Amino acid sequence: MRDERWYEGETGALVRPYTVTRGRTRPSDRHHIDLMSQVTVVPPVGTAPGLDHVGACLLALLHRGPRPVVELAADADLPLTVVRVLLGDLAETGLVRIDPPRPASTVLPTDDPELLREIVERLREI
Repeated sequence: MRDERWYEGETGALVRPYTVTRGRTRPSDRHHIDLMSQVTVVPPVGTAPGLDHVGACLLALLHRGPRPVVELAADADLPLTVVRVLLGDLAETGLVRIDPPRPASTVLPTDDPELLREIVERLREI
C-alpha cells in the first residue's frame, strides 16, 4: 500500500475560515484594523502565550518586518476578514502593534516628475 497524502490544493481548505476565528467576523472594538494599517511584531514580555497554528504563521510572516494588513492576508493566503480577527487577537495579547495607515504623502512622493512618468508608462503597459 502506497503512502497517499492529501494536500489543501487538491481537496480545498481543510479548515474553514469561520472555525479559525471561532465564528467571529470582526476584531474587538478596541482595534481599528484598516486594509493599509501597518502591523509590527512586539517582542513578548516574559513567556509568550500559546498560539494556534494560524497565529504562529502570521507572527512568522511579521518577523520579516512590518507590513500592511492586506499584504499579510495575501501572503498568508487567508481571507482578509479572518486575518483582521486574528490580528485583533494578537494585538489583545500584546504580540503585535497595529498602527494606522501612513498618509499618502509619506508613501509616494508626488513631486518627482520622473517617478510619475514611470508610473504612467507602466500603466500603459498593462
